[in-house]
Order: sequence, then C-alpha cells, then structure tokens
Amino acid sequence: MLILGFESSCDETGVALVDASGSATPRLLGHALHSQIEMHQAYGGVVPELASRDHIRRVLPLTDAVMAQAGVPLSAVDAIAHTRGPGLAGALLVGSGVACALGMALGKPVIGVHHLEGHLLSPFLSADPPEFPFVALLVSGGHTQLMRVDGVGRYELLGETIDDAAGEAFDKSAKLLGLGYPGGPALSKLAQQGDPAAFKFPRPLLHSGDLDFSFAGLKTAVLTQVKRLAHAHPDGPATAHLADPLTPQQKADVAASVQAAIVDVLVKKSLAALEETGLQRVVVAGGVGANARLREQLNAACAKRKVRVHYPELHLCTDNGAMIALAAGLRVQAGRVDLTQGAAGYHFDVRPRWPLAELA
Repeated sequence: MLILGFESSCDETGVALVDASGSATPRLLGHALHSQIEMHQAYGGVVPELASRDHIRRVLPLTDAVMAQAGVPLSAVDAIAHTRGPGLAGALLVGSGVACALGMALGKPVIGVHHLEGHLLSPFLSADPPEFPFVALLVSGGHTQLMRVDGVGRYELLGETIDDAAGEAFDKSAKLLGLGYPGGPALSKLAQQGDPAAFKFPRPLLHSGDLDFSFAGLKTAVLTQVKRLAHAHPDGPATAHLADPLTPQQKADVAASVQAAIVDVLVKKSLAALEETGLQRVVVAGGVGANARLREQLNAACAKRKVRVHYPELHLCTDNGAMIALAAGLRVQAGRVDLTQGAAGYHFDVRPRWPLAELA
C-alpha cells in the first residue's frame, strides 16, 4: 500500500511517500521538504498568513518531486494522509485541502493524522526502529510530554509541561541573547563555545515527585542574569538590545548554562518515567530531539541502566511529510483506519488544538 503524506502544520511544507504493504514497518520511498525559516527571519518568528500562502506555493511542486523520486505515478497511490492538527489553522487547511482534493480526484481514501503521533512514531523510519512498549519523550517548540506507548493509538500521558515547552525555553532564551530565528538551533550552536557551569540556572520541578515540566521560571532567571551582566558593563543596558553589552564569551556561557539546565530536566524526568513504568526502552521525538547535548546526556544515562534509546534520523526530527505518511501507514496496519469510508473521508476539517490523549 502506497501512502502519500502532507505536513503543513506550521512553517515547513513536507511531502513524502511510504510503502505500508503487509505487516512490515513502512518504507520511505520519497521525501521532500521546504523550510520557511529564511522567510520568517525578518519577523523574528512565524507569521501565520505568510506561512499558509507559502504552503500553497510549495506543496504541488514538492509532490511532483516526491513522485519523481519514488518513480511512481500519482495514480499508483492507495491512500493520502495529511496533518489534521494540532497547528496553525490556515496552514493545516492547505494540507487538508490538497489531500482531500487529490483523494476525490483519484478516488482514494484520505487519512487525517495527529501531528504529535507523527513525531511519536517517526523513529520507526530510522535504521534502529524501536519496539513496543516504550516511554516517549515528545519535545519540541510547542510540546514537552512524556508518554507510555504500548502500541499504535495506545498512549498514556505520564507528564507534560504546565507552561513553556522546552523548545520555547530555548527560543525565548535565544531572543534574550539577541540571537536570530530560529532561536533554539542558534543557542545550541553558541553553547558549544560556553561553559555549562558558568551560571547556576534553576531546574524547575526537577524534584517535584511527578513527571510534569515547567520552563517559564528558567526564562525569567535567564532574563535576570542577562540584565545583571548588561548593567555591569560600562555602557550599561542603553544599547539597541539588552544583551549587546555582553561579551561573546558571556553570551556563550549563558547559552551553555541554559542548555544544560533544560537538558538536565529532560534527562532526569525521562529516567524517572522509565523507573515509574518499569520499561527498558525510550524514544525521543520532536525538533529538540536533534539537540546534541540531549542525545549525549540521555545516551550516557541510559547506557548505565542498560536502557535502549531511539531517535528519528536527524533530517526527520523537524516537521516533515514522512512522519505523517508513516503514522497513517502504521494506523492502517493496526486496523485503526477504515479505508472503505469513501467520500466520508473528504471532510476537509482540521483541529488546531487536539490533545493527543483524545486520539482513538
């Protein structure tokens, strides 16, 4: 079974084709992605209307590229998947509209996929796919959650952020340091030149006794520290940006210390989730899962406990069509999708807010 997948929930347009025939793990046959980072940089963040318009421009050329890469015609596709939510409403509607239009034109079923389920299952496309059950750490710009995963569609929420997500903490700290958009990768790169022990930033909820997260207090601590350093400079904070008076080394030390605090919380909470569930396997998914320090620290901690750790391939950590097509394929294999629904599947609706716990 060939499944064509569309991802358009935010600022990446992704299209991919997977083969979900039989019971074997779906194989990626073609994959194309366009990032809008350059377009949004001038605004310091994602502009929803611009994002939606760019999805419209990119989605069909990317589809042509994927089909050419796979070497099959559109008529060979058996089902079409799209991100139904969560995400930006206008951006989601682009992927939904294209998927439903193609489905109706080709007479093929359309499958609406949960964006987070796509991330959650994305490591199944890696060279070292996991096995059920496992603990999943979903960590991205908008989400930080720990889940127990017993199978496709069988998810139990163990803990989640009560305010900012880890990715938001990276981005907001980067903005305080005057780094460009996207802030998370810029901060991680700068952190390589800094001392992670230079500043003792808080590890919120580290000893809370539960598996929830909180990063808003960390952002406040970073702001306080940057102000303190700026005021200590002879020029004071009267420059264009608060962090301008800081030396390059001070900025690098702040970045390294912020990253260390975030990673410390993510690693220790993940280990606590493993202990609570008694499982011996953890999956890390989402954009922050590409962070080198997180991988290094989690790998080392889990190796001591003889726990397996699985990640998506680096190029599949950010939003992409491959994870959407994959999730649809795994749902079909698990019998959680009715492919006989016909026109009922062309509902052309999206869910900008859609808790993963509501997924059947």
